Amino acid sequence: MLVSALTLCCSTKMKSVFQNLSDVRVFLAVMRAGSTLAASKTLGMAQPTVARRIEALEHVLKLVLFDRNTQGFTPTQDALMLLPSAEAVEKAAKELDATAARLASSQSRTIRITAVTDAFNPHLSAILKGFVESYGSVNFELIPSDEAIDISAGDVDIALRWTNKEIEDPSLICRNLATISHSLFASKSYTAKSDLPHSVSEMDGYKYLVFGGNLAVHPVNKWLLQRINPDQIAMTCQDFKAMKTAIQMGAGIGVLPTRFMKSDDTLVHCIELPDDLGSTVWLLVNPSAYRRPEVKAFTAYLAPRYSAHLRKN
Repeated sequence: MLVSALTLCCSTKMKSVFQNLSDVRVFLAVMRAGSTLAASKTLGMAQPTVARRIEALEHVLKLVLFDRNTQGFTPTQDALMLLPSAEAVEKAAKELDATAARLASSQSRTIRITAVTDAFNPHLSAILKGFVESYGSVNFELIPSDEAIDISAGDVDIALRWTNKEIEDPSLICRNLATISHSLFASKSYTAKSDLPHSVSEMDGYKYLVFGGNLAVHPVNKWLLQRINPDQIAMTCQDFKAMKTAIQMGAGIGVLPTRFMKSDDTLVHCIELPDDLGSTVWLLVNPSAYRRPEVKAFTAYLAPRYSAHLRKN
């Protein structure tokens, strides 16, 4: 007796009937809301789009999921049978999202920022606070220093640097935020005791404040020293903050950014210095640090806001 072989045709691959898992979200929204109109408000999409998504899902599943009537969409027995599985998918998606967020948070490292001491002021604090509120969990290490910390070596992630030189370092991400001009200022109390110079030719006979320390070689300081005599020097200041304090106490006439003419009514403007003596404020970022999401996001947040602050004030 000959026995013919029975041939079974079976596919070794199971093709998923779901083309888009987001359809589960649409299905659950209609199940819970009872109509495509109510579901559209929950989902934030147009009602016709919700209806089309349900029709497409029914076509893929080869099932009728809802009975349409004047009362809305009533789930069929098949829909009720699918509900636990759909809710399990929803729960798994939420757990996936939460786990990914925890992993991203645990991998987020402290953003290290350096700048001159004067830069750590309420304006920068407001920007940092705003970023934390918008971005979420992020930590900062603030490193005030009048020395140029080596960014390329990875000692810091971001630097705000004032310089009168062009920065073209291929090992860094460099962005010009603003150019700051400088002027000679006096206090109102100094003005009460003496007239003020309003041109270089009138600079004789007044007391001046000069920079010491790292700022002694700054072009604005060299410019001033070339135009006054040693006996006109009333005080030496180590930084711009000390310079402003000395000017406000009436010790003499000193150099400050010209923007103080608009932002501080305790100061009286005397002479604006030549444009080529201005300082450029640079945002410098270590490329390795920039690849971290939190550093990249902070750089994009900081640059326009700090630039606007410099130009406005």
